[in-house]
Amino acid sequence: MAMVTAAAAAATTASEEKPPADTQKPSYASYNGSSAADGVGARGPRGGGVVDSVVARWRREDMLDKSPLALHAAAAAFAFVALVLVATNQHGDWMQFDRYQEYRYLLAIAALAFLYSLAQALRHAYRMRGGVDPVSAPSGRLLDFVADQVVAYLLMSALSAAVPITNRMRSAVVNTFTDATAAAISMAFFAFVALALSAVVSGYKLSKQTYM
Repeated sequence: MAMVTAAAAAATTASEEKPPADTQKPSYASYNGSSAADGVGARGPRGGGVVDSVVARWRREDMLDKSPLALHAAAAAFAFVALVLVATNQHGDWMQFDRYQEYRYLLAIAALAFLYSLAQALRHAYRMRGGVDPVSAPSGRLLDFVADQVVAYLLMSALSAAVPITNRMRSAVVNTFTDATAAAISMAFFAFVALALSAVVSGYKLSKQTYM
């Protein structure tokens, strides 16, 4: 009887000393493969978003770097067409461009816009091909910003002078002379738009340089 009592007491003591099942086998569910994969997947979009933003920034900076060349080349082309149209618009009698100071002014400003835009386009082309910019970077941005605005303003003033007289002529007669002057005015306007956009880009670069 005493032996039975001692065995029961030993069994009770062993059961009390045995740790709970949860203590013996901790849960590793939060560290299994599926959760790790989920963590990688969760990090993936964030990493991809960072890469996408960096690539987008590089593309934006590359576009801003190339835009002065494209805009000045476009302005030079439009100004050259306007220059040729005005200079060759001579059909005798009253249909001579040099009889009108408005057209002489348009011719002079178109020539100025062509020479300036061509020089700027060549400068930016040389810089982008790996050569040294003839003008230092801070001064070059300031030059682009100021000079683009000045030439664009001169083009707009020439357009403002040439449009009214052309409208009066075309209200009376439409012929080769008035068609050529209207086309020249349109080309000069496109040159103005290209230089105005170039001034906006130059102003943006100048502001970024100022706040860096």
